[in-house]
Amino acid sequence: MSKVTRFEELRRWQAARTLVKDVCLACEAGELAKDFETRAQFKKAALGSMNNIADGFGRYSTKDFFIRFLDFGQSSAIELQSMLYVLEDVGYLAPEQIVSLRLKADETKNLTLGLINYLRKSDK
Repeated sequence: MSKVTRFEELRRWQAARTLVKDVCLACEAGELAKDFETRAQFKKAALGSMNNIADGFGRYSTKDFFIRFLDFGQSSAIELQSMLYVLEDVGYLAPEQIVSLRLKADETKNLTLGLINYLRKSDK
């Protein structure tokens, strides 16, 4: 792995950024746009998946500390996946939006877990 000097270079941050954009767009239409509390929590989970990666990277701290923030980021992606079941059950989003967002949240989570595993193995 080549040396990364900016969080924007991280593929998992780029995937999370796309996820945030899609979540924000989904929040602007239909019933979800009217449910302020659910919409805010949905956006917060998406933003957490992106911002925790940047936050951990920007602290220029120990690898273990960075891993901790990466774990927060992947947890936010899982929270978003859980919320998608609620949004599906109450009919706030179209089925194709649900599928697309689930796939993007899963990609973000998996890329983040991949970096966590890489960092943990690099100690050995």
